[in-house]
Amino acid sequence: MLKRASTLLAMSLLVTFGFAKDKAKSALPGDVLSAQTVAVLIDPNAGLSVDDRQANQVAQKDVETALLNWGRFQPVLGTQTADLIVVLRKGNGRLVNQTIPDPRQNNRAGVITPADNGVSIGAQHGPRPNLSGGPVLGSGPPSPHSQTEVGEVDDSFLVYRGGVEDPLDSTPVWKYIAKDGLRPHNVPAVAAFRKAVAEADKAAACKP
Repeated sequence: MLKRASTLLAMSLLVTFGFAKDKAKSALPGDVLSAQTVAVLIDPNAGLSVDDRQANQVAQKDVETALLNWGRFQPVLGTQTADLIVVLRKGNGRLVNQTIPDPRQNNRAGVITPADNGVSIGAQHGPRPNLSGGPVLGSGPPSPHSQTEVGEVDDSFLVYRGGVEDPLDSTPVWKYIAKDGLRPHNVPAVAAFRKAVAEADKAAACKP
């Protein structure tokens, strides 16, 4: 009985440490290195947190600002012209969270330009194209009722290929899931992506 308990404890610690690690990364394919534009979306399945309704939108702006400061990819609003699509979601340390559904979170249109406080967005001109197979974003008012949402405990930053049908139904080409991964100002997820791109550039340059 004691041996079994010890085995279960060891397995439990293994799982715990496995999830505590920086859950990032995979090797970057060559087409990511040649990409020029990127669209930053809030996970279409993410609702508005009852604790902080602007959390995902603030993170979206922070990521776009970090990408602009990097200068490698040009952030755009239209997914049709994006070579890459970044899908983000703020975690709050809880596996189960109370949220308010709002399909309009990604309903923006215009252009992204640098501003003193990060980025500014052009005027709204209509609903954003549907990427997830659900209702068209911006096609109706948000539900006033809260819902129980089960999702990632940590912040997530997933990179998908653009220019394909139903891009969010494919496997991400790169991902970063970690506590405070979308922290404002330095945005660790973008910093990790920059490092991955630099390493892939170096590896590509070494190839004959």
